[in-house]
Amino acid sequence: MYKTVSIIGGDLRIVNLIELLAKDDFLVYTYGLENSEDLIESKNIIKCKNVDELVNSSEIIIGPVPMTNDAENLSAPFSEEKISINELLQKMAGKNKTFLAGQLSEKIINSCQENNINYIDLLKREELVVLNTIATAEGAIQITMENTQKTIHGSNVLIMGFGRVGKVLAKMLDGIGAKVSCEARKNSDIAWIKAYGYTPIHLSELESELGNYDIIINTIPFQILDENRLKYIKKDCTIVDLSSNPGGVDRRAARSLGIKLIWALSLPGKVAPMTSAEFIKETLYHILKEL
Repeated sequence: MYKTVSIIGGDLRIVNLIELLAKDDFLVYTYGLENSEDLIESKNIIKCKNVDELVNSSEIIIGPVPMTNDAENLSAPFSEEKISINELLQKMAGKNKTFLAGQLSEKIINSCQENNINYIDLLKREELVVLNTIATAEGAIQITMENTQKTIHGSNVLIMGFGRVGKVLAKMLDGIGAKVSCEARKNSDIAWIKAYGYTPIHLSELESELGNYDIIINTIPFQILDENRLKYIKKDCTIVDLSSNPGGVDRRAARSLGIKLIWALSLPGKVAPMTSAEFIKETLYHILKEL
């Protein structure tokens, strides 16, 4: 297994990942993390002076999770420099590098293919996706508690979507006494919701049920709570949207209707960066063994 990696950009999860790898006797080259007070250069952690040095130091290049916030530059909250995605990929071109990062867009994937760069989207790895649902669900509950004047125990809670996050979230909420309903459109999911003991809500019945809930948590990655559906929701209802950009709730309509909406993105990195780093490390080790 490879024991040398280069890591560029990233948030506190990546800082923690670097420290975990160094403890496991990896040699880690870093760039785009110069403002992190936690990351201290040592015999196993080397801070590079530029992108060229970083790329040339290892066959494995690890980028941020998710990779970018603006589609042009790497996500690098611990750096004052804007690190161009195109520049990084061009410097890796034709050098037999393997690039790992999270949430690679179609444009980035095409660029990797054009530049003959092996690429792996960490957020497409099933083991990391499943493990991340734990932190996402816990974070969603934390945000909900901070933004409602009611206890979750005894509250009517609707979870929109019954995928990985929806399943874990429903179990946690049920465990602390919430009255849990789950929305789905597939009959097979409706059957599983019944089997778990939650109240099933079919998408076709949604409008007639929306007014019954104190808390709604959306996991569906497209806009399902549009202006028309938001009109059925109680004014004192709290909505937490976990879906990625552009989100699953019409934010403008929610504001105009006076509904409290929290758009909660990248929760694993915000609420549990150390645990998330351990999950990324575990996934990385699987990948390195495969390589």
